[in-house]
Amino acid sequence: MKIPFYKYQGTGNDFVMIDNRDGIFPHDTSLVAKMCDRKFGIGADGLILIENHNTLDFEMVYFNADGSQSLCGNGSRCAVSFANFLKIIENDTKFLTIDGEYEAHLKDGLVHLHMRDQQTPEKFDAHYFLNNGSPHHIAFVEKVDEQDVYNQGAAIRYADSYKPSGTNVNFVETKENNTIFVRTYERGVENETLSCGTGITASALAAADKGLNSPIAIEAKGGKLEVRFEQQNDKSFTNIWLIGPAEQVFIGQFDI
Repeated sequence: MKIPFYKYQGTGNDFVMIDNRDGIFPHDTSLVAKMCDRKFGIGADGLILIENHNTLDFEMVYFNADGSQSLCGNGSRCAVSFANFLKIIENDTKFLTIDGEYEAHLKDGLVHLHMRDQQTPEKFDAHYFLNNGSPHHIAFVEKVDEQDVYNQGAAIRYADSYKPSGTNVNFVETKENNTIFVRTYERGVENETLSCGTGITASALAAADKGLNSPIAIEAKGGKLEVRFEQQNDKSFTNIWLIGPAEQVFIGQFDI
């Protein structure tokens, strides 16, 4: 059976998108991994199903490339853009994720995703940590371009302190003009991705603890995003928005 699919990317974070409102596509993790394989499948950082929901506009079912599940910020932005393409929504939406209900809107060609309120990232001697739907280790470094993200990231991701589920690992350089450059090793993909939405958001909140102010401009290998937020007197964060592009790359069919 041939299944139509769409390929989307959000600042280089790429996803196979499937309209599964008819429920034909199975929640089969081995099939997901096969489709996301860059040598023997379509190739993607993850796979997203758009499914019906009784009270919200749609449900986003997200799988990492290895078939595991978590919240994905860039995937959520791509899902919103895809739902707009499918005419499920217009400019504003509320939808379900593995982390609960989220809202977003499209404006001027960008997807604005409203993230959950957060406490200040937990601070350690050499890093921060924040779980904002996905766990994130955040390390501020110099010359982030020269970091061995794959090997250093894997070592931290599989460290005893993060067992059994592991963590994503973000390497962050603070630059001029209220800007940070973020590179991320993503669990589930088990490699560096060109952009990680939840990691970028977590890194921006850690940068705020270092004195940067909203809005924070983000540079990633896959492009530019922005994180807006309000910081409260207790240093918690509210009204957090992850803002960036989400684009359709191509359309195809896959034989399952």
